[in-house]
Amino acid sequence: MSEAHNWYLVCYDIRNPKRWRKAYKLLQGYGERIQYSMFRCWLNQRGREKLRWELEKVLAEEDSLLLIRLPNQCVQGLAAYNRPGSWPLPEEPHRVI
Repeated sequence: MSEAHNWYLVCYDIRNPKRWRKAYKLLQGYGERIQYSMFRCWLNQRGREKLRWELEKVLAEEDSLLLIRLPNQCVQGLAAYNRPGSWPLPEEPHRVI
């Protein structure tokens, strides 16, 4: 059985352009940019910890980082009170039983 995945909202405020670029490039490998300093990532616990560890190597103490786990119930309700297409969900993979 595979590990449970959740959506995570990753928000950051990085004051140095060089560090910002490094963090941006790193996050592109983990998720999708939805706003200037905000990504959404579909991660299991191991992926979340790996991402956080890699980001901590890039960030300085003056930088800010916020990871927010979004419960599935919240994600499913996003379409009800946002603009259409603001949080498109990928299609479910086919399962062979």
